[in-house]
Amino acid sequence: MTGPVAVTGLGLITPAGVGREATWDVLCRGASTARFDPVLEGLPVDFSCWVPDFATDDGTSPAERNQWRTSRFTRLAVASARMAVEDAGLSPADWDGSRVGVVIGVGASSMEHWMEAYGKLAEGRPRAVSPLVLPRSIPNMAAGEIAIDLGARGPNMVVSTACASGATALGVAKDLLNAGRCDIVLAGGSESPRAAMMTAVCFFQMSTLSRRRDDPARASRPFDADRDGFVLGEGAAVLVLERPDHAEARGVRPLAALAGFGASADAHHPTSPAPDGAGVLLAARAALDDAGLGVTDVDHVNAHGSSTRFNDLAEARALRSLFPDPPPVTANKGSLGHAIGGAGAIEAACSVLTLTEQLIPPTANLCRLDPRIDLDVVAGAPRKHGMDVVLSNSFGFGGQNACLVFTRA
Repeated sequence: MTGPVAVTGLGLITPAGVGREATWDVLCRGASTARFDPVLEGLPVDFSCWVPDFATDDGTSPAERNQWRTSRFTRLAVASARMAVEDAGLSPADWDGSRVGVVIGVGASSMEHWMEAYGKLAEGRPRAVSPLVLPRSIPNMAAGEIAIDLGARGPNMVVSTACASGATALGVAKDLLNAGRCDIVLAGGSESPRAAMMTAVCFFQMSTLSRRRDDPARASRPFDADRDGFVLGEGAAVLVLERPDHAEARGVRPLAALAGFGASADAHHPTSPAPDGAGVLLAARAALDDAGLGVTDVDHVNAHGSSTRFNDLAEARALRSLFPDPPPVTANKGSLGHAIGGAGAIEAACSVLTLTEQLIPPTANLCRLDPRIDLDVVAGAPRKHGMDVVLSNSFGFGGQNACLVFTRA
């Protein structure tokens, strides 16, 4: 059985702030959230798009609650899930927890606490290493802690497809609902990649990060001719997905529908995309087939738009091949940076907002479109546009691609 599932709630935490309103305002203004990051001080790239302090529903900050047990990516995930459940008008006290699943995308193990642990080990003090370093760092804790917090006792998992993780999680959640294994799934992605190891040693050494230290706010430039790499972001988004009949029985009007999911592998290279975008085409076509729609039905594309030279070009080629006349495109990473495993879910949430508002936010920092990219990329100001169908793209290392089709409720 396959078919659309209802999106009935949305929780969103990004570098723009807490909640959908903060993120939507920044996106529509085409503003950038990139700035100096005190966590990265002294490193070759010392800026990122980072989430400002956020509070839990009892007024305490994540720094004051569960800091001893959880890493930041988990706290972001739990806070977003709470927000989404409240937005959906659900109460864990009333639901059948055995029919509530959790699927969260996380791109990497958290390295937040490992440097301190390695230091103690190097000093010959292994017994000084906290026994919590491992359980608070492994990716599955994002889903596990949501289940503990909200009493969701159904299928519970984290999926990891690099920067496609958040979108993959939503697709897996759709499949669980279509298979009748759940009535409700809390699905999305979360990541906080600001650890020194991930920035200084990994992404920087791979030459994937922008090095515009003199002007961080203009560093993330999807599809721009002068782009030089992505800007690390962080954040989380969780969507409440329900079987349509379950939402109808509750008397809830969905925000949108997740109508299609497609996934593929480039089978090309560990870190570089297939230059012709062949894997992207497979995933996009599979998502449209799953939705029972054709390419001419798509009104807008929320692009992966990572702001790296090869990825943006490969995605643009794929879109030109997919559409006889490509619809308007935007890329949220210009404003929010690249949240790795959280990015696909954040952009899915933004796609839902685009449908509900019938407005396409501009791509921040797009000053001069790469002449090799023949697309209608929205820039400068938001564009009013009638939309019933949005395609949201996410791609990751390993050549892993995930595409989602959202339709208007």
